[in-house]
Amino acid sequence: MPNKLWIAALALAIAPAAAQTPLERGKYLVEGVLTCGNCHTPRGPGGVLDTSKRHAGGPQVWETAEYRVHPSNITPHNETGIGRWTAGQIKTAIRDGRRPSGQQLSPQMPYAYYKIFAPADLDAVVAYMRSLPPAPRQVEPPVYKAKKMTVDVPPGATKPLPEAAMKDAAKRGFYLVTIGHCMECHTPVVNGHRDFTDALGTGGERFEGPWGVSVSRNITSHKADGIGAWTDNEVKRAITKGVRKDGTKLRPPMGYDWYARMTDADLSAIIAYLRTLPAR
Repeated sequence: MPNKLWIAALALAIAPAAAQTPLERGKYLVEGVLTCGNCHTPRGPGGVLDTSKRHAGGPQVWETAEYRVHPSNITPHNETGIGRWTAGQIKTAIRDGRRPSGQQLSPQMPYAYYKIFAPADLDAVVAYMRSLPPAPRQVEPPVYKAKKMTVDVPPGATKPLPEAAMKDAAKRGFYLVTIGHCMECHTPVVNGHRDFTDALGTGGERFEGPWGVSVSRNITSHKADGIGAWTDNEVKRAITKGVRKDGTKLRPPMGYDWYARMTDADLSAIIAYLRTLPAR
């Protein structure tokens, strides 16, 4: 009898990990960690997301000397979305930033951060995207003014991590922070390049939108300027509820509505990694 009870307990312990299908994992990533809808979903008055057109392309426009782009329709609609793209072509767009035509995507699509994707996670993301309801919404085509665009890849993110590394909380946190492209907003651009070497996580980038003006904060372990004096629960509250240590509200485009869907274990891993950032 004791042996049977032990086997039953073991089965219950491993059941949650085994129960998640690729489609469920893909949904968790797309609708949570990756915050894809933060850009790819249209917004109504006041910047409120139009969930009836989820992932059908955003109204924002980004224009630089190299490109003018709107967030694409990434639903599987054959005419206006990616319905005719193969799974391999979708993976290439996500990981390598290249359309089926061979055209490089603008770096507004954070493919530089997606090179670290675990193959199984990338497969899951593609499976979920192809399961979305097709939305017939035409988005203004991109205009590329340069043949090749500058892309900065975070150190340590050029390829998937070894499977064993994912068992370490801080390393798994690095993986989640990277595919969540957190440092895309929280690291400043210096002389045309994201300064991952000397300013990783120090924030300071301005974002203008229906919410007004937001400035990304310092998320290093500096006690005065960063989050070094914040408790883990205070950091989690900021990530998932958009509330600072002092109780004031964060503004978009911080994707706390998506991060609220993350597991506590993943949030803890992210914090474990953030605690390793040099205090700056």
